[in-house]
Amino acid sequence: MKKVIFILMAGFILASCGVTEGEQRVVEIHENPFFNEWCNSVNYGAPPFEQIENRHFMPAFEEAVRQQAAEVEAIANNTRRPTFANTIVALDFTGALLEKVSLVFSNLNSAETNDELQQIARDISPMLSEHRDNIFMNDDLFRRIERLYNRRARLRLTGEQNRLLENYYRDFVRRGAALNDDDKERMREINTELGMLVLAFQQNVLAETNSFQRFVTNRAELAGLTPGIIQSAAEAAAAAGRPGTWLFTIHKPSFIPVLQYGENRELRRELFTAFINQGNNDNEHDNKDIVNQIVRLRIERARLLGFETHADYILVETMAKTPERVLSFLEEVWRPAVAKAAREAEELQALMHRDLPGEALQPWDWWFYTERLRLERYNLDEGALRPYFKADNVLQGAFDVSTALFGITFERLEGMPIYHPDVEVFRVNDYDGSLLGILYIDHFPRAGKRHGAWMSSYRRQSVTSDGKRIFPIVTNVGNYSPPVGDKPALLSMSDVKTLFHELGHGLHGLLSNVNYPSLAGTSVPRDFVELPSQVMEHWAFQPEVLRMYAFHYETGEVIPDELIEKIQKTRTFNQGFGRTEVLASAWLDMDIHMRNTTDEFDVNEFEKASMERAGLIPEIVPRWRTTKFMHIFPLMYSAGYYSYTWSAVLDADAFQAFVETGDILDREIGMRFRREILERGGSEDAMLMWLNFRGAEPNPIYFMRNVGLVK
Repeated sequence: MKKVIFILMAGFILASCGVTEGEQRVVEIHENPFFNEWCNSVNYGAPPFEQIENRHFMPAFEEAVRQQAAEVEAIANNTRRPTFANTIVALDFTGALLEKVSLVFSNLNSAETNDELQQIARDISPMLSEHRDNIFMNDDLFRRIERLYNRRARLRLTGEQNRLLENYYRDFVRRGAALNDDDKERMREINTELGMLVLAFQQNVLAETNSFQRFVTNRAELAGLTPGIIQSAAEAAAAAGRPGTWLFTIHKPSFIPVLQYGENRELRRELFTAFINQGNNDNEHDNKDIVNQIVRLRIERARLLGFETHADYILVETMAKTPERVLSFLEEVWRPAVAKAAREAEELQALMHRDLPGEALQPWDWWFYTERLRLERYNLDEGALRPYFKADNVLQGAFDVSTALFGITFERLEGMPIYHPDVEVFRVNDYDGSLLGILYIDHFPRAGKRHGAWMSSYRRQSVTSDGKRIFPIVTNVGNYSPPVGDKPALLSMSDVKTLFHELGHGLHGLLSNVNYPSLAGTSVPRDFVELPSQVMEHWAFQPEVLRMYAFHYETGEVIPDELIEKIQKTRTFNQGFGRTEVLASAWLDMDIHMRNTTDEFDVNEFEKASMERAGLIPEIVPRWRTTKFMHIFPLMYSAGYYSYTWSAVLDADAFQAFVETGDILDREIGMRFRREILERGGSEDAMLMWLNFRGAEPNPIYFMRNVGLVK
């Protein structure tokens, strides 16, 4: 999943590559790398990670806030009549240093954090909240924007310029610019409190992820696990100071194989329960009270701005527009998904009864018996595929698909500054060899990295006033199965799909071709942003693509046709489960954010009632339970988790455009997708971009067929 760094009004890192736009005040303090330019022929303007120390962040943040505040004041106090250039464009390019510092800090705090960085995050949160509010509630600045907005029809703006103006006007109103003084003051308080709460939520989940350890002392408890999984657990235990035992954690590469293959049902139960109960253990990292406070403050903020619920406030800016439209959509896909899941549960229950007569199938049994059924029905052991999914080869396969579709190439860069030895860096070139951007890849889990997978940026794309394209610096971060002993990293099918997914987000950032940084790349409605990522998943297991990258790590043999055929036959296998657990989380998200009362509620009872209303079967739990639901509390998907399924309708229809040509690697269709979707960022309305690419509104039938919900 994608991570969005939301630094409002943070401008563009022109100063970091020797290009200036307007007046820039740069403090030349050479001991602090943030105050120096980062551009030379070796590092492409990437952050000099080897020079950056934790002590550099706070002084850099303080100076960056001061600089942007001065830039904004200069715009607000300009005595000249407001124009698009002296107000909107000027505003979009403020805060170069703040974005420079913030993006580095946020990315490191997600991928390579420590106690000191987390304390800095707590320290800067109220400062940045106050700074953002000072911008959005600047009356003089808002009046200039409002004047332009009210006469926008007479300004003869381009479509992209008009989009930028409208975005700024709406953002200011949504941030409280039109409120009275008392309500503005309360809005400031709410924003500060929310900033601290969502930070605490995120840090609690990370602490719970890293604190859980299950040491196995009896090898008999490891029955069913492959030698590679056992070796990995032994190495983890030795690193933790307990050689001769086996360590399992709730990092996915550690516990998922146990759920799939471990015959010890109690071990499966312990690991699964620890994973789903993060933030829900009544300890110092418990998130239930934090959830209550966040929800209450979001409701209060929505009401201040004239909305009944937080969901109403959020959804007006999406393709769906209203909670009613989202609920209607969820109901449409939920009924066939949960019905398919119920049939799958019956099959798994029958299989389980062979081993444990009379025992009821539980959520920690689902993965295990799914693998049994996959082997029995299709003679496909997913573990037998891993030797063909060497991480380097899978990445190259995703690159090769991108080359075929979009005419771009990837060149590994040596000697680039990196923040961890696992990180790789690539130069991304266009078809004519010109530089498009820089891509960082960080694949494997570690204690300092939050779980999940995401895309982010160290620099956004834009165009200078003299027409020079400033290239983006993008990062893809994951938690895929790492190397074990002398074996390279061998990925699961889920890892492979996620790698293709995140590269799709990366391409959205890398291929961006807009003028203004706040419209670049993934700056699109949240129910559109998953289209570029999810459409890439369609290529991962296509036969012609598998033959491009799936080579046995020892023999070099290409994956046999027999295995490819089995993969194709399992395309809709277990999709009832997969869709139902995602949709259950979407229902939960909507129920939480459609609350219209600020009364305190019992988080676990609320979640239970929500799932009962939806009709979730007891053998499945939501993919994200409330107290660990990172998407809707720290991140951007509050009242928006439905977007993954909404975008699945779009991506299935988009892939159909390639299928219809008879060539899923058709360059002509690929370039049209690049021009109309990937390059456009948020410079046009999302539905207009879709119609320009596909020519008709999205048809859900392709999604329903792809996942086996209809014939």
